[in-house]
Amino acid sequence: MKVLLTGAGGQLGREIARAQPQDVELDPFDREALDVTDGEVVARIVGRSAPDVVINAAAYTAVDRAESEEAVAFAVNAAAVDGLAACAAAAGCRFIHVSTDFVFDGSKRTAYAPSDAPRPMSAYGRSKREGERLAVAALPGATIVRTSWLYSAYGRNFVTTMLGLMRQGRELRVVADQTGSPTWAAGLAEVLWRLAAGDERAGIWHWCDGGTCTWFDFACAIEEEARERGLLGAAVPIRPITSAEFPSAAVRPAMSALDSSATVAAVGVQQVPWRVALTRMLDEMTVLEGNRG
Repeated sequence: MKVLLTGAGGQLGREIARAQPQDVELDPFDREALDVTDGEVVARIVGRSAPDVVINAAAYTAVDRAESEEAVAFAVNAAAVDGLAACAAAAGCRFIHVSTDFVFDGSKRTAYAPSDAPRPMSAYGRSKREGERLAVAALPGATIVRTSWLYSAYGRNFVTTMLGLMRQGRELRVVADQTGSPTWAAGLAEVLWRLAAGDERAGIWHWCDGGTCTWFDFACAIEEEARERGLLGAAVPIRPITSAEFPSAAVRPAMSALDSSATVAAVGVQQVPWRVALTRMLDEMTVLEGNRG
């Protein structure tokens, strides 16, 4: 099997490449090598690569900035997805696209199933939802994988941002009225490879790590686990606040946990509790920082 990967330089793309199965030929492209918004270049590269599967890990993820850059967000998260899916259809290959929990409005009290109706509340969420719609319109057999609160040891994400702030030693104020499921990118990468290897995985799938928490809970866990591994020195005060006390440009869902049970049954990968996944990632970060030191 040959796989063309977009967004290979991002946190998810790097984990997908690291988890590459031995029997798979991977053709990875980061943002510099492939601008997914350039339709002519995309068509030429897909045609030249002749992959069996295209995995799209490229995305515009600046949630708040998208409110003032909606056209840019839609160019990357919607129009480019349409172009990639159309090229995959023309090449006769499969297309796997990664989406987000932000396609939901957060009004549900239980985890969102793939069949639940999307109702995005932000420009970012609308752009990702439109990308889903366009992918399926261009290639009805497309595979859409929604995930939530994604992080890894690489790049900018909630965990690396919190660690950076905690190392400054000042009190942190973290929202405690938004609930979701953190997801280690390495675990999502494994699921994406399982879906790529399956005979037919069309439709919408959900994947996140097990359990739920608030951003405040997540921050406290990061602080505790990081101190245990020597990634932080003294304890850092963390204060819970409401969303109203931390105004942001984009409206975020109050509850965006994803029901991943159908994916577990289909691909045979068990969800790891989110805190266990966090400890594994921080173990990896400890080794990385030790190597740098």
